[in-house]
Amino acid sequence: MKDLVEIIAKSLVDNPEEVHVNEIQGEQGLILELRVAPEDMGKVIGKQGRVAKAIRTVVKAAALNEDQKVVVEIIDVKS
Repeated sequence: MKDLVEIIAKSLVDNPEEVHVNEIQGEQGLILELRVAPEDMGKVIGKQGRVAKAIRTVVKAAALNEDQKVVVEIIDVKS
């Protein structure tokens, strides 16, 4: 899942070297923290959150194949 999110995010942003994905095992399932440069936040989130929703939908579909629950959180590098 981590690689999937990383590949998608790197293809969207201007600074692919600033893309980092952290995996955290939570109580409910796997949490993927996607960190991007502040100037790339708009590209990853999209208008009205459409791109972020699409990323979450793709990851959720991939997670269903592996019987996992995965949550994607988008965070800028500065936080």
